[in-house]
Amino acid sequence: MPVTRRQFLHGTAAAAGAMAIPAVAKASVQQANETINFGVIGLGNRGKYHIGRFGRHKGVRLAAICDPDRQRLDAAAASIKGQFGYEPAKYVDVRKMIEQAKLDAVSVATMQYWHALPTIWACQAGLHVYVEKPLGHFIDEGTLMVKAARKYKRLVQIGTQSRSTRSAIATIDYIKKGQLGKINYVTAFANKPRTPIGNRSEPLPIPDYVDYDLWCGPADNGPIYRDRLQYDCSFTWDKGDGESCNQGIHEIDVVRWLLDEKELPRRTISVGGRFTFNDAGDVPNTQIIYYDFPTAPVLYEVHNLRESKGSSKAPTFRGYRTDVCAHCEGGYALIRSGQVYDNEGKKIKSFPGGEDIFENFIAALRSGRQEDLDADIYEGHRSTTVTHLGNISYRLGKPASAAKIRERIEGVKLFEDMFERMVTHLKGHEIDVDSPTITLGEWLDVDQENECFKNNDKANAIVRGTYRAPYALPTEV
Repeated sequence: MPVTRRQFLHGTAAAAGAMAIPAVAKASVQQANETINFGVIGLGNRGKYHIGRFGRHKGVRLAAICDPDRQRLDAAAASIKGQFGYEPAKYVDVRKMIEQAKLDAVSVATMQYWHALPTIWACQAGLHVYVEKPLGHFIDEGTLMVKAARKYKRLVQIGTQSRSTRSAIATIDYIKKGQLGKINYVTAFANKPRTPIGNRSEPLPIPDYVDYDLWCGPADNGPIYRDRLQYDCSFTWDKGDGESCNQGIHEIDVVRWLLDEKELPRRTISVGGRFTFNDAGDVPNTQIIYYDFPTAPVLYEVHNLRESKGSSKAPTFRGYRTDVCAHCEGGYALIRSGQVYDNEGKKIKSFPGGEDIFENFIAALRSGRQEDLDADIYEGHRSTTVTHLGNISYRLGKPASAAKIRERIEGVKLFEDMFERMVTHLKGHEIDVDSPTITLGEWLDVDQENECFKNNDKANAIVRGTYRAPYALPTEV
């Protein structure tokens, strides 16, 4: 029988050691006294954070940096010189950096549409990789990224730092030991107020210090009608994936970890919209998703609007803005915050502790052991895939009234309740929910073995994604 994608990836996750290292690959940095030469790709806010976190470690040298924005490139080089007393090599083109710089590892801190190619190229060149979340812009990208990591025996860590956060580790351990009884269902949520990204009548001028073709890479390189070039591309489907993926990968990864969930959800549906902003964005700023996991139902909700019209407050769920709530027989727990409550809402336990995911990656480079990674690429791929599944339901949706939506989700009690909370929230912003103003996504049946959908060509086209020459995703690694 043919091997499914899930079987291949799961098998390579467990048996990566059986694969030979290609001749191009460099040996692991296993000696404590050897310098680890890092290259940092992408020098926005997250890239600056990588510079600080990796650069401060003894035995780590930031040997090269890369960004198609020359202002960011020069500023990052000056920062490294000021902090650590040496100058890195500077590259505008990531391909040249990987080819020319003498590196052991790279960190990828670009926007997600530029995650896949540098990760794959780095693995092929024998480099280890720390890549930011979400892993890929399309599901098929993640599949190929895992294959590259396994084929070339590279250590690849994804930036889902909850896996290295002591409060989350302790809370999940507490639940798994049965202290709250059976997990009935899980609500994950992100209440992160955002603002409109602008809606220009004329295209945004591209600064001459930005190599726009390289900046766009595999994504569309047409005119931009938002007000800012950087970061706000998160809120357009051509380069971003919205809050439920960009932020949701953190929460969904915690959910899968909590539930020991190896499978994808059996089906999914999403409802929401982009309300009140009237801007160039096209991802939802209000969204709810139902994931029918084999282990337990999982719900996700996004609120980028304030609590109500004229309010300065952000919405919350049980008093928290962004977290994962495990609803159990004997109480509930907010896992990322490390807080546990009984069924009456009385706090019964609190787990403190920060994260050390960057330190974990360096330690794994020293040991050369994949099993030492807290957030291996395989888990990051599976969690990112889940978030894409829900978004694809939304992207295939059509405007509908609240009454029509209630018909579509009838019988799924948890999701019905979540939808009514969303209706109340929208009414607080004077949204007419009785007219077809809310996007009603399709119920999609998931092909769990092949990381796609059953009998839905439109949905599977988004799984595969689109690429602009010459930045095409390879068909094989």
